[in-house]
Amino acid sequence: MKILQNFWNSPIGPKTSHFWGPVVGWGIPIAAMVDTNQPPELISGNMTTVMCVYSALFMRFAWMVQPRNLHLLALHAANESVQLYQLSRWMKFRGFLGDKSLQQKNEEAET
Repeated sequence: MKILQNFWNSPIGPKTSHFWGPVVGWGIPIAAMVDTNQPPELISGNMTTVMCVYSALFMRFAWMVQPRNLHLLALHAANESVQLYQLSRWMKFRGFLGDKSLQQKNEEAET
């Protein structure tokens, strides 16, 4: 019971935005994971790049803020991982990571 009481009253407990912000924020990496099943032509390269930069900046923030917010750090590390994967899918599709893009291969296969 003492552990729960300490957690409830802690500076990063459920009474604060340090707790609820990351809880709600998990929707972004979960949605990105669900989107890995979508075709890569639907990925926005600009938005995915922005999400990568955003998560990298906020990982540093989560580490530097006092009290240190490891839940927020884990959230942004997960988001960074998923967004980098999505960015690699987009880059492969557009031909940035290989000889021919998947888009060109699809067009050649249709002819």
